[in-house]
Amino acid sequence: MAFDSMLPFREMPYERPDMATLEEAYQRTAEILLGAASYNDARKAFFDLQALETGVDTCGSIAMVRNTIDTSDPFYEAEVKWLREKSAALIPAEKKMKEALMGSPWRKEFEAEFGAQLFRMIASSLKTSDKSIIEDTVREGELTQKYQKDSALASTVFRGETCNFYALLKHMESTDRAERREAYLAWSGLYESISGALDQTYDELISVRRAMAGKLGFQSYTDLAYLKRRRFDYTKEDAARFRAQVLEWVTPAVARIREKQRKRLGLERLSYYDEALLFPGGNPEPRGDRDTLVRKASEMYREMSAETGEFFDFMTRYGLFDLESRPGKRMGGYMTSFPGYKAPFIFSNFNGTSADVDVLTHEAGHAFQGYLAMRSIPVSMLSSSTSEINEVHSMSMEHFAYPWMDKFFGEKSGDYVTAHLIGALSVIPYMCCVDEFQHRVYETPVPTARERRVCWRKIEKKYMPWRDYDDVPFLEEGGFWMQKQHIFLYPFYYIDYALAQMCAFQFYSRMKTDREGAWQDYLRLCRAGGTKGYFDLLKVGNLENPLLAGSVEKCVSGVIAEIDERY
Repeated sequence: MAFDSMLPFREMPYERPDMATLEEAYQRTAEILLGAASYNDARKAFFDLQALETGVDTCGSIAMVRNTIDTSDPFYEAEVKWLREKSAALIPAEKKMKEALMGSPWRKEFEAEFGAQLFRMIASSLKTSDKSIIEDTVREGELTQKYQKDSALASTVFRGETCNFYALLKHMESTDRAERREAYLAWSGLYESISGALDQTYDELISVRRAMAGKLGFQSYTDLAYLKRRRFDYTKEDAARFRAQVLEWVTPAVARIREKQRKRLGLERLSYYDEALLFPGGNPEPRGDRDTLVRKASEMYREMSAETGEFFDFMTRYGLFDLESRPGKRMGGYMTSFPGYKAPFIFSNFNGTSADVDVLTHEAGHAFQGYLAMRSIPVSMLSSSTSEINEVHSMSMEHFAYPWMDKFFGEKSGDYVTAHLIGALSVIPYMCCVDEFQHRVYETPVPTARERRVCWRKIEKKYMPWRDYDDVPFLEEGGFWMQKQHIFLYPFYYIDYALAQMCAFQFYSRMKTDREGAWQDYLRLCRAGGTKGYFDLLKVGNLENPLLAGSVEKCVSGVIAEIDERY
């Protein structure tokens, strides 16, 4: 498929990629890599193959995005299924090509030009893929697609109207406590109504993932997942020690904030449906519809820097967003890319709260990094890093955007910054809940649905002792975990956010005294993509390692002090 000129997303053509040609190219490239007479010949074969892969990946991204925009669309649902099956069938040929690259007589030349990280990634992928798991890989994809559809199509009744999760969010922040409680009960009922289906899907996902780990020779799925996530620089024991630091420093700080919140709201007890409301007069809400917010974001990014202005103009010119919430649309938000066009894409579900602005900073941070890297890093495999670094790009952009929040919130911009800082800090214990829960799930005998809920509630009480579910049975028994799509779709992807927030707090602290210096470090980190490992990329950004002893206290102390002053 040719990508001669950039097109708006709505006009991008989709056609089924020629997977047979790609399979032949893997085989041909493997032969050349092993027998090339010169490095130039081997290098040319490598990039010729990458061009073919780029075409396939672009078609796959277009199909995936259009499927998530409307999970009920039968055409793109079928295309995603077809692509998943054909991609899995390519595992043996792709593996043979990677083995040839690892064993090529020109490997040293490749490594000298593109770095050792490329070969660390290839070595790990060889350990995590094999023809023996083709059927399991297809089945895992089917189950995750089923989860996305089940959750996207779920609905509930609120005040006589049928609505989805996103339609409830504004009501969850209402200044009317009865309205907040009613909205949260509807939200809880929504998940409870599909909990049987979600439990069954997760049971199967655990079984399939454990089967893959066994076939590949891993002692547990946890070990496989860590390698798939390219966690070369730290272990599950390091993650546990990080969680312990959060428990020591962040959990008590958030508990104090919740107590302040209770007093501000004039409540005898702070229930779960009160947590979203920080200000008695109402949380700050953005002014304007979708087009207005995008226009204001364009103004912000043009003023922020030449690089961000160029990037966001590109995004708006080619309609590289789908932001509005609609029935049947997949939950959540994400950034992906169409590599053939060197184009990022932002997907979200606007709901009329400050979260809409968060999308235009968080996901735009991801997209900005992708925009830069796709134009400067020749090896596509190296344009993006692991999520521990990728989330630094997005979370730091949220803080860099603070000076422009008056465009979105007017005189309440100060309240927005306060709320954002509180949110950034207070979500960290929840991130640790998700991480510890997943470790428990995959490292113990297969738990029943009931055992999972009990496990979740115990962990939740440890990291979030303030959480009061007001005796709502589904939540009090541990059903809250079901609303986190990462647990289903991206196993062990969540502690990454907490690690990244520590780095984003470092950038925030520095930008208050040396904004230009912090911004240049941030740009350098974005441009580095995934060309180095996690710890080395921290050095590129002049960031301290958040896994070291004492790091959590150092990273959060300034933010806690500022929140104490503001709130």
